[in-house]
Amino acid sequence: MTLAEKVAILRKQKGWSQEELAEKLGISRQAVSKWEGGSSIPDIDKIVGMSRLFGVSTDYLLKEESFEAEPAFAPESASEKKEAVRSVSQEEACTYLELSRKLSKRFAAAVFVLILSPVCLILSGGIAEYKNTQLTENMAGGIGVAVLLVLIAAAVAVLIFAGMQTAPYEYLEKEKIELSYGVQSIVKEKKEAFTPVFRLCITAGTVLCILSVVPLMVAYGMGAGDFVYICCVCILLVLVASGVFLFVWSGNIHGSFEKLLQEGDYTDENKELNKRVSFFPGIYWCLATALYLYISFTRNNWEVSWIVWPVAGVLFAALYGVVRAVAKAKK
Repeated sequence: MTLAEKVAILRKQKGWSQEELAEKLGISRQAVSKWEGGSSIPDIDKIVGMSRLFGVSTDYLLKEESFEAEPAFAPESASEKKEAVRSVSQEEACTYLELSRKLSKRFAAAVFVLILSPVCLILSGGIAEYKNTQLTENMAGGIGVAVLLVLIAAAVAVLIFAGMQTAPYEYLEKEKIELSYGVQSIVKEKKEAFTPVFRLCITAGTVLCILSVVPLMVAYGMGAGDFVYICCVCILLVLVASGVFLFVWSGNIHGSFEKLLQEGDYTDENKELNKRVSFFPGIYWCLATALYLYISFTRNNWEVSWIVWPVAGVLFAALYGVVRAVAKAKK
C-alpha cells in the first residue's frame, strides 16, 4: 500500500474531507489532493504532523506494505479522541512573526496618540485662560476638541486596520497548536535575541511613568502658577505615552513568541481560561468609553475627563485578574 493510499484511507476513517485535513495541517486542499493522487509527496514535517493526527507511526506512512491496510496504532475510540491540534509550518510561523514585528509599531503609535490626544485641548485652554491672547475659551475648546477627536479617530482607524491584518492568526491565542519540525528552535532563538530589548523597554517604560509626576511635584514645591501646572500635566502625558509606547511595542513582539511557543499567557490551560473570560474586555472598554464620553459632553470638561483612561487601565488589570481567578476556581 502506497503513502497516497494510506493518507486517503486514514483521512476517511477520521471522517475528514480533504479541506479539513488541509486546514489541520496548515496547507491548501490542492496539496492534499496531490498527495492522495500520488502526483506529489508531503514534506517530512507534514508526514510527522499526519502521524500525530491519525495516531499512526511515521514508519507506517512511509513504508509500502501490500499486506496490511490497518494503521500501526489502533484508532482512538470516541471517548479517547483528543482535541485536534493545528500544525503551524515554518513559513506560517515566520510570516506571523514578521507581521507582528511590523504591526507592533503601529499599535504602539496608536496608543501613544490616544494618550496624547487631550494635550492640545489642555494647553489651548490654559493659554486662553491664563495668557493675554486673542484666543477665547470657546475658541480654545473648539480647536482642542476638534484636534482630540481627529487624533482619536486616526488612532482607532490604525488599531482596527492592524487588528484586521492579524485576524487570520487569532487561532494562536485560542487553539492548541503544534509547531512543525525545526520551528520551535527557530522561534526560541528569535525570542532569546529579543529578550534583552524587551527587558530594557519594560525598565525604561516603568522609569518614564514614575518620572512623569516629577514636573508636577517640582512645580508644586516652587509654588508655580496655574499655567505652569497645565504645562506640567502635558509633560506628564508625554512621558506616560512614551512609556506605554515601549510597553506596547515590546510586549506585542514578545507576545508573538509566547503564542507560538505556548508559554506565559498562551499555555493550553490559559487558552482555555481566556476563552471563558473573553467577554470581559469588550464589555469593560465599551463601558469605559461610554463613561468618558458622558463626562466629557455633559460637563464640557475635556481637559479633565482624560483621567478616565489611566484610571480605567489600572482598574481593568485588577478586575480582569479577579474575573480570571473566579473562572479558574469554577473550572
